[in-house]
Amino acid sequence: MTFHILVAEDDRLLQGQLVRQLSDFGHEVETADDGGAALELLGRRAFDVVILDWKMPVMDGITVVRKLRDAGVTVPVLMLTAMGRVYDKVEGLEAGADDYVVKPVDPLELNARINALVRARRMSASPADTVSAGDIVVSPSRMQAWRGGDPLNLSQMEFRLLLELARNAGSVVTRPMLIEKIWGLSVVPAANVIEAHIRNLRVKLMERGDDPISTRRGIGYTLRA
Repeated sequence: MTFHILVAEDDRLLQGQLVRQLSDFGHEVETADDGGAALELLGRRAFDVVILDWKMPVMDGITVVRKLRDAGVTVPVLMLTAMGRVYDKVEGLEAGADDYVVKPVDPLELNARINALVRARRMSASPADTVSAGDIVVSPSRMQAWRGGDPLNLSQMEFRLLLELARNAGSVVTRPMLIEKIWGLSVVPAANVIEAHIRNLRVKLMERGDDPISTRRGIGYTLRA
């Protein structure tokens, strides 16, 4: 199995080593040098697994995990801890991490733990966790969407738009409805913001098939059921 993985590690030497090792297993790897950058990336696109160093500048790994779990993001998180730091392991697991690996990291063990985490998460996801519209499936708790079985690499805003359209598949979702659900009543986005996000969402959906979104000019959008 190959996955889209985020590695958040401020030690550039170890970061590069992890990227090479994971890439050798066929995984697609992106990196962040600190916890703040990791959260920013997680807000823009979906990952199958996140590997976090416990100690990082700007925001440590524990804080990142807590923020993810408080936001309802259930992506599997594997913490990197120093050898013998039992307290780190306990604190990481209590914060919401799924597993940990002690540094220096053995690549075979790391890959095995990644496979186990993703397998366990997929087995635990219940049908009620997903919203389907045709060949599009959206999982709110995992913040992941698929088309034709293939994962979609969506930004947070694109994901939220797709989720709202999928929940109302076959019906018109008006601009006011989208603004209320996604931005909230207290925020009014610029006139072309929704159009820009819908355009980007369309491009990514059409990488896996035809355009499933219909524009009702002056009203809103409909996702084909």
